[in-house]
Amino acid sequence: MIIRMNDYITIDGLTISYMFSGREDSDAPYAVIMQGWGTNCRLYDPVAALIGDRFRVLQFDLPGFGASDEPAESWDVERYARFTVSLLNTLGIQRAMMIGHSYGGRVIIRMASDADLPLEISRIILIDSAGVLPLRTPAQIRRQKRYKMLKKLLDNKLIYFLFDEIIDDWKSRQGSEDYRRATPVMRGTLVKAVNEDLTDLLPLITQDTLLIWGECDTATPIRDAHIMEEKIQNSGLAVIPGVGHFSFAENPAAFARIINTYLNADAGEV
Repeated sequence: MIIRMNDYITIDGLTISYMFSGREDSDAPYAVIMQGWGTNCRLYDPVAALIGDRFRVLQFDLPGFGASDEPAESWDVERYARFTVSLLNTLGIQRAMMIGHSYGGRVIIRMASDADLPLEISRIILIDSAGVLPLRTPAQIRRQKRYKMLKKLLDNKLIYFLFDEIIDDWKSRQGSEDYRRATPVMRGTLVKAVNEDLTDLLPLITQDTLLIWGECDTATPIRDAHIMEEKIQNSGLAVIPGVGHFSFAENPAAFARIINTYLNADAGEV
């Protein structure tokens, strides 16, 4: 068994972990895999292996994820898109198929909707992608308002001085698991992401786009997939029954059939 090792490159002052796999001939088309929130790029090794006979595949850790440096301040999705362009330019990639899972899909939507993008995206595969603002129930709205009111009150210096341990314990139990596990900088990044709705950008995407979704996804529900299918001009949706947000890992056989069918249908257009 060949164990592939990550390489490192400095982009915008940050040390970034990346790796290439797949075809090595000079004529090989590129495919770039964009990771989901909080994951390591190596989680997507099976996806890279699946397409490696057809593409030169790039995997990398976004700043703040995996083995890459964390940015000095919280970034929004547009800043991650600009970073990705810088990375691809530095690596000499001017045209590529983009594959994005979850948060990586957000970044691709930002890139693909930019009419002045300084590189060419040949086609797109979005896997359980984020980007559509979730519907909030009345109960969720009430909880959010109550949280903001309590946070404002508990941030008072005198109150914090008197009850610091109680307040710190309360704060540590707020938010999603992703939020609680993140550093302060990445918490700010996550807040910016989940509050940004990219729905209006979807009609600006002109590339052929395949949407792959887990039927039982609760992080980015199937509702989001149908919105993307409706608004992205040249898109199609494939739903994998009985799986959730990591559909490519939960049912790899079904995922492989979808990918192979899609790529084999237009083998000459990569």
